[in-house]
Amino acid sequence: MNKLVWSHEQRYDRTIAFIKRHFSEGTKILDLGVESDMARVMRANGFEVRNTQGEDLDCDYEGYLDTGVDLVTSFEIFEHMLAPYNILKDLKTKHLIVSVPLKLWFAKAYWNKEDHWDTHYHEFEPIQIEHLLRRTGWEIVDSEKWRSSNFKHLGIRPLLRFIYPRYYILYCRRPG
Repeated sequence: MNKLVWSHEQRYDRTIAFIKRHFSEGTKILDLGVESDMARVMRANGFEVRNTQGEDLDCDYEGYLDTGVDLVTSFEIFEHMLAPYNILKDLKTKHLIVSVPLKLWFAKAYWNKEDHWDTHYHEFEPIQIEHLLRRTGWEIVDSEKWRSSNFKHLGIRPLLRFIYPRYYILYCRRPG
């Protein structure tokens, strides 16, 4: 489904609605990435959330593999990693919700030359993130694509971003 997202708040609302379709209040969540507005929104909606502490999750993720949580979430994290395959393959949890920015044919991946943490090594086509998840042992249960309508500037790119989906959220579980 291709839905329109008008603002950060509405995107958070859509994310919470997506989570609540599959999980109830009180669910214990490990949210990959440092404390964020989304983590605070999840807490405000009754979820028990803890975050990673800013480690380089490409190589320093072992402490987060078997944490006893019900769900691991990753909201716009995997595009910042060189090798998300490793943590995805080794996670011990049974449930995962991940969102990623989609690759847009009319725009290059975001690249910050001054800050390597604020760089997109990947922007995924739907088939790429789906393949990555399946190759690492996940079954895709549900997904949505969201368009952005953040018209900060006039022009062709903002118009195209309004037309083409920019974000992809997926709920996955480990079979068995």
